[in-house]
Amino acid sequence: MKVVIASSGPALSAQIDPRLGRAPYFIVADTDNDKFDVLENKNIDAPSGAGVGAAKTIIDSGAKAVIASNCGPKTEQILAAAGVKIYGGITGTVEKAIELLKQGKL
Repeated sequence: MKVVIASSGPALSAQIDPRLGRAPYFIVADTDNDKFDVLENKNIDAPSGAGVGAAKTIIDSGAKAVIASNCGPKTEQILAAAGVKIYGGITGTVEKAIELLKQGKL
């Protein structure tokens, strides 16, 4: 399954960023083959609508789930309408979050 994690850095060792819409990076991890890609968040400096732009990026990536510390209501609504599962309130490293997801502990 493809999952997007809001990340403060471009590596699995990075911390989950507290803001989905303004996270500097999105780690797109495939839990079936343990591969990942890094996307820079093009909406990070948007004066408004960063969360909506992030939601579009996430949906376009083909992700079925998102792991984040915080997700705004508009972003949550857009992702839910697209069938993307949201795991909110998650902290720690990207790598640990992926492991917890794979273990069914999120």
